[in-house]
Amino acid sequence: MVIKMSKQKYNTRWLAGVSIFSVIIITLANTPIGMIPLPLIKATTTHIPVILGAIFLGPLAGAVLGGVFGLCSMIISTITPTLLSFAFSPFYSFNIIGAIKAIWIAVICRIMIGIVAGWLWILLKNLNLNYLIALPIVGFIGSMTNTILVMGSIYFLLGMECAKVMDSNIESVFKMVIGIIGTSGVLEAIVTLVLVTMIGKVLFAVYKQ
Repeated sequence: MVIKMSKQKYNTRWLAGVSIFSVIIITLANTPIGMIPLPLIKATTTHIPVILGAIFLGPLAGAVLGGVFGLCSMIISTITPTLLSFAFSPFYSFNIIGAIKAIWIAVICRIMIGIVAGWLWILLKNLNLNYLIALPIVGFIGSMTNTILVMGSIYFLLGMECAKVMDSNIESVFKMVIGIIGTSGVLEAIVTLVLVTMIGKVLFAVYKQ
């Protein structure tokens, strides 16, 4: 299905699909369900339509939808800041380099969700893996791609800045990053796994009609 769509990715159906998923992303991003405030960061379910879009429309659509998610994240981090908003919004960065790092974390890392999910789906389908098995795999890995890239980038690119803001040291930042990946990150991935499988199954039934 993805292969057929990718050959005609610029047709009306592809553009309509990207538009619909974009509206869903923007809607989720502006509700408590999409961006769940935590003490340091915001947990999210907004990456789920990015993954679904990558599955049904291909890696390019996934990248576009990831970019939409990233821009929403950047805007929300600017409007409703948290302690680590400087890592997601260039407007709270300490300098130009910091602003570039924030754009990388907020936008580029989210683009990678769609790229990874899209190409992983193609790989699994080329291996003739049943879609009911492939869906949860792509859902879980797509979600962990978001968490690992974002939190890893925060540590490697802005670790010292985080330590200063938290009035702590780099070791504490590392523990925080590992803690978030291992707790809320895994929980997000499990939720994503379930929802991508459930929603994906319904969408497959619709697409087959």
